[in-house]
Amino acid sequence: MMGWYHDGLGWGGWILMTVAMVAFWALVVFAVVAIFRDAQRTNTSTPEHRDPAQILDERFARGEIDEDEYHARSSVLRSSAH
Repeated sequence: MMGWYHDGLGWGGWILMTVAMVAFWALVVFAVVAIFRDAQRTNTSTPEHRDPAQILDERFARGEIDEDEYHARSSVLRSSAH
């Protein structure tokens, strides 16, 4: 029983163990967040083929093209679809 309470790590050991435990749990939380963030990113992928008329509507709504160009391109899309 000699040295039962006196051979411990002391304050430095306790501080080191506390820092190691906090670092471990921070790493676990970081890993979980990274996994869910990656899963969310892969689920919200854009479709590979989009309707050209929808793209044209979006460009017109954003103001990238004016009304005359919108109608001209829209008529070309309608004529090529038939």
